[in-house]
Amino acid sequence: FKMPTDRKDPTEQEILIEEKKTKPNGEVYVRKYIKGRFLGKGGFAKCYEFTCTETKQPYAAKLLPKSSLTKSRARQKLLSEIKIHRSLKHKHVVGFQHFFEDHDNVYILLELCTNQTLNEIIRRRKRLHELEVQCYVVQMVSALKYLHAHKVIHRDLKLGNLFVNDKMEIKIGDFGLATKLEFEGDRKRTICGTPNYIAPEILEGKNGHSYEVDIW
Repeated sequence: FKMPTDRKDPTEQEILIEEKKTKPNGEVYVRKYIKGRFLGKGGFAKCYEFTCTETKQPYAAKLLPKSSLTKSRARQKLLSEIKIHRSLKHKHVVGFQHFFEDHDNVYILLELCTNQTLNEIIRRRKRLHELEVQCYVVQMVSALKYLHAHKVIHRDLKLGNLFVNDKMEIKIGDFGLATKLEFEGDRKRTICGTPNYIAPEILEGKNGHSYEVDIW
């Protein structure tokens, strides 16, 4: 996501979002969330801070309008993102809570990282101390070892997808371009990524790509 400097969306007002659940006995249960500040956007998705009115738990909520999911490929891409992200549980991966939908949108509730991203931190401070970088690299390597051990390739690692929590710990997020290898030696051939960050193996495309694109 691209994080705005003022973190406000003047076109949006604080409203309640309802999540309807059906219990095993058929009873419909409604959970409500306060739609708060605007956090960022990327592609068709926008991200807001949601707070559950029942538990007061804050989340980062990714909103995708259903109008952007009319094509089968877009729906499959979203389902793949949800399937991969919800399977991951690691200290340095943004936590996946759950997802739901209403008439207009699909909502993905994620762990809220209050210090935005490394992109925003560097934009404000211009540079990081060497010790900070060492700590962040160790955390990133730990997360990547976990992802690759579970046959997941992120394919879009960049400063804007390295989120920072209130303890100034790195959390890898945004699995919109992630993929999972089906077998040992599997190679992917989809050309994807962010300009200036795309690995040569993805651009060349001759022999496909694997975990090495995350190292790049």
